[in-house]
Amino acid sequence: MLKFSSQNEKTGKLVGKRFAQKWLRNGRKVYSLDLLSGWACPFAKECKSKVIRIGGKSRIQDGPKCKFRCFSASSEVLYPSVYKLRKENFKQLRRAKTTDRMFRLLYGALPQDAGIVRIHVGGDFFSQAYFDAWIALAYSRPDILFYAYTKAIKFWQARQDRITSNLVLTASFGGIQDNLIEDFRSVVVVNRKCDARNLPIDDSDSLAANPANKRNFALVLHGPQPAGLGARLVCRRNKK
Repeated sequence: MLKFSSQNEKTGKLVGKRFAQKWLRNGRKVYSLDLLSGWACPFAKECKSKVIRIGGKSRIQDGPKCKFRCFSASSEVLYPSVYKLRKENFKQLRRAKTTDRMFRLLYGALPQDAGIVRIHVGGDFFSQAYFDAWIALAYSRPDILFYAYTKAIKFWQARQDRITSNLVLTASFGGIQDNLIEDFRSVVVVNRKCDARNLPIDDSDSLAANPANKRNFALVLHGPQPAGLGARLVCRRNKK
C-alpha cells in the first residue's frame, strides 16, 4: 500500500494561512505523497540529483547539467527510512502501469483526515498515465486541495482542459521542457531574494498551494550543496 507523509516544516506553514482554512476544517491535515528524487523526475535538469546504493551504502549522484542539488535527494541519503518509503511508493506505482490502477492505489491510501495534499515533496509526474491518475483523484475528492510543482510540462499541456479547481499546478523552471512553460503559472529558483526582482518569494508553499494565486513566483536556493558547485557558497551566504 502507498504511504502518504505527514506535513514537514514548510508544508506545515500552510496551517496558519487564511486560504487554507477552508480545506483544513474539523481537524483535517496536510500530507504529501513522495517518490524517489531524480529517479522519478524524467524532465529535471538543473536540480537533477538521485540517491544510488552501492555495497549497502548510499550516496548522491548529481546529473551532468546539475546546477544545484535537489534538497529532497539530500533528505533521502540522510534518512534511510525516507528513502525506503519513497522507493516503495515509486515501485508500486510503476508496477500498476495504468491510470485506473494507479488511481485505485492513490485513492485507497489517501488519509481519511487529509485536507491539503502536496503531490511530491520528492519526485515528479513520471508518466502521462500517472499524471492522469492524480486528475482522477482530484475529481473524486473535491473536498481536498491538491497542489504540485512540476517539470513534466507536456503531461500538463496534454490535459489543460481537465484540470479541476482543487488541483493547483506550478510549472518549475530548470528542466528540459522550459520552452513549454510560457502559458502556465511558473516558479524559478533564485540565488538570493534580490535576484527575484519583481517576483514574490514563496517560503511557505502558500503561493504554490493557493488556487487564487495566478502570479509567477520564486524560491530561494536552499539545502545542502556539494563542493564544486557554486550553489554551495550561495547557500552558505543565504544561511548567514
